[in-house]
Amino acid sequence: MRKILLFCAFSLSLYALKAQDPGVKEIKSTAEKAVAVDTSHKHGWRKGGLFSLNFGQGSSKNWAAGAEKFSFSTSGQLSVFANYREGRFYWNNNLDLGYAIVNTTSLGNRKTDDKIDYFSKLGHDLTKTLSLSGVVNFRSQFTNGFDYTYLGKDTYKRRTSAFFAPAYLIVAPGIDWHPVPYFSLFISPISARSVIVTDAWSYYFPGGIIPVDDGGGFEKPLSTLYGVDPHQKVRMELGGFASANFAKEILKNVTYKSRLDLYSNYLSTYRYTPTGSYQVEREKHSAKPQNVDVFWTNLISMKVNKFLNVTYNFDLIYDDDVRQFGPDNTSAGTQLRSLLSVGFSAKF
Repeated sequence: MRKILLFCAFSLSLYALKAQDPGVKEIKSTAEKAVAVDTSHKHGWRKGGLFSLNFGQGSSKNWAAGAEKFSFSTSGQLSVFANYREGRFYWNNNLDLGYAIVNTTSLGNRKTDDKIDYFSKLGHDLTKTLSLSGVVNFRSQFTNGFDYTYLGKDTYKRRTSAFFAPAYLIVAPGIDWHPVPYFSLFISPISARSVIVTDAWSYYFPGGIIPVDDGGGFEKPLSTLYGVDPHQKVRMELGGFASANFAKEILKNVTYKSRLDLYSNYLSTYRYTPTGSYQVEREKHSAKPQNVDVFWTNLISMKVNKFLNVTYNFDLIYDDDVRQFGPDNTSAGTQLRSLLSVGFSAKF
């Protein structure tokens, strides 16, 4: 999987190099404006954004093949940017927010998307295509996420995530390569990442003590699901960071926006085993910088008319410290999420 992702990043780089003029070109879409590095040295702010709101509904009665009696879904997305240029100095800011929920007769309310993603890049041009830069990136979510079949039972719903649980903060100095306005590649050999989990001792059962009827033993504290010591609530990492950003109108009225982040942790990590109520045992593991963490987000936006829009989101995450998968829920795994929606959009 990681080889495929690296190939994708390399392919984007080759595509970017096909442009004949490395300077400023006409930028048509809001997405392109959001990532563009203006090499004309114009002054001041460039701001804008896109908001979309989508709905879906379904119902059935006496449907022999089987179907939900009623379902309703809604999703909202907000993507805004504020970019500043003063001579060779630039400051690009992007904020992406997303939330989606579906309600069905049998399952009730469940969210299908939940995203807070702020990406800020500060730079000083060395040449038209190369800059000394620094990146700050923050990611989290708005509301609680749940395991709806906890311990294999449909009636048990355990909270597995929340606002600032987890939250990721990256601070990275490095080099930014921007050969064309719609593509940039940032590389930092030394960067700091914080993984934050508030309410670290959150349990389903009181005190995290599993009843004998449910197998007995102790639950894992919420923070350990993300490799964070519940006594500290924060895990600090030091490693290499790379971020490739692409945003372009690839066809008429069709815009593709993508960001691929790769992080390699140079430090040792820990695994946690619950040994009692509010107690864990810590096991140290040697550093594995080859186990690269991946965050890849994609948005395809197709404009039907002035207000009607079709969007497709696809996100991929691999975090070697998130070990909630496999037969025993102790393995890392590739996380995938996609959302196709039709609705109203407004550009500003």
